[in-house]
Amino acid sequence: MYSHLFSEITIQGLTLKNRLTMAPLYLGYAGEGGTVSRMMLEHYRLMAQSGVAMIVVENATVEHPTGSGSNRTLRADTDDNLDGLRQLAEAIKQEGALACLQINHAGRFAHATGDPVAPSAVKTFGRFPKALEKTEIGRITDQYVKAAARAKTAGFDMVELHGGTGYLLAQFLSPRTNQRTDEYGGSLENRQRFALKVVARVKAAVGSVPVGYRFLADEWMPDGLHLEESKPFAKRLARAGIAYISVMGGTYESFSLPDIVQRSKQEGYMLDLAAAIRSVVDVPVIAAGRLATGTVADRAIAEEKTDLIGLARVLWADPQWPKKVRDGRDADILDCSPDCGDACMQMVMKGRPAFCVAWTAEKMKAWKAKFV
Repeated sequence: MYSHLFSEITIQGLTLKNRLTMAPLYLGYAGEGGTVSRMMLEHYRLMAQSGVAMIVVENATVEHPTGSGSNRTLRADTDDNLDGLRQLAEAIKQEGALACLQINHAGRFAHATGDPVAPSAVKTFGRFPKALEKTEIGRITDQYVKAAARAKTAGFDMVELHGGTGYLLAQFLSPRTNQRTDEYGGSLENRQRFALKVVARVKAAVGSVPVGYRFLADEWMPDGLHLEESKPFAKRLARAGIAYISVMGGTYESFSLPDIVQRSKQEGYMLDLAAAIRSVVDVPVIAAGRLATGTVADRAIAEEKTDLIGLARVLWADPQWPKKVRDGRDADILDCSPDCGDACMQMVMKGRPAFCVAWTAEKMKAWKAKFV
């Protein structure tokens, strides 16, 4: 059953035992100040025990606090956190999964005490970020390189650059948020310059460690980034030697739009974006977005709309998902309900570690005993 879903695939010399990955998912499980907490270790150990081939640890900042989304954002900007990162990579790999660390700069979405930084001073939720000087762009590029090198030193098998959700790499690419008039703004050729520099520098720093890319295919904003520009950018990433492209849609400014809220309740609501990107590149593509059943996930691969499946909240809600699907027990899966009002996101937006409101009382009690 589901022969496509449970077949191997090799990415730049690393063999994934199936087509299932854990997509990056921020739950607020890091300690205050971005440390690797016991809660985070136990969470990722449990996720790795699920049977997925690769775990992508979410959103490790390359610069704190100006690049951090919150005070519970994992830090990869300091050697002080290196031992914790080593423990995290080891916990994942001990359970038979490949470990990948996603590194990020939040840009205008950072929760810094001062002004956040961005390509341009475009108003963001009531405040204006500071437009980056060229020298600052170079410094932040260096920060990506150092964070990637720490991921390698810590023992992660792969590194993922976070170019999704409207964060800094995507902010440079978007015509909506990049209004610069220098060589980093204007044409698509210029707007993609920063991301391609980061890719080249990071790849040079980590050598044989594969570097993937979390990819914003469409901002779902009228004046934002759309497929007509993201598709040629994907081709440039492939030519630059990126290991895989993990496709998503939307940003914090579009997620709450009524039509996007309704769209996000539909099964496989981002699959069309993954298929569009896969049609123009020759590197593996990861699709995400409520691919909640084995039937839908396997068909997506069989129909060549994607190469891999990224499970985020689906896997968190039920870490037994891969085993239940493989055993034909789809009816036993604890579903991540689209009707909960994104309760988990509301929790993390308030600075609280998240739990799933779909969990049974017994599972909730076990979660508190283990993680709290």
